[in-house]
Amino acid sequence: MTEQTAIEQATRRLTQALDALDAAVENRLEMDRSRAALAEQVHALDTDRSRLAADLDSQIGKARRLEAANRDIAKRLDAAMENIRAVLESGDGT
Repeated sequence: MTEQTAIEQATRRLTQALDALDAAVENRLEMDRSRAALAEQVHALDTDRSRLAADLDSQIGKARRLEAANRDIAKRLDAAMENIRAVLESGDGT
């Protein structure tokens, strides 16, 4: 092998190694971009989850207040119906 051929082969190997290194760097950069995008999505989902949890807590409180009001109204209606029955029954006897 001549000195010129050896230099050409070494130059080709160096070029291939540099191309491989360039491809590896590009792959790493793409992975880093993907990781950053995924981290942003996770953060957005976590923010949404927190907001939804707060909304759910608020709605649960509202539902409990409505249930309590419903029970109170039902008791009042029962009492009113009993009073009406009592008045009707007392009126039947006269």
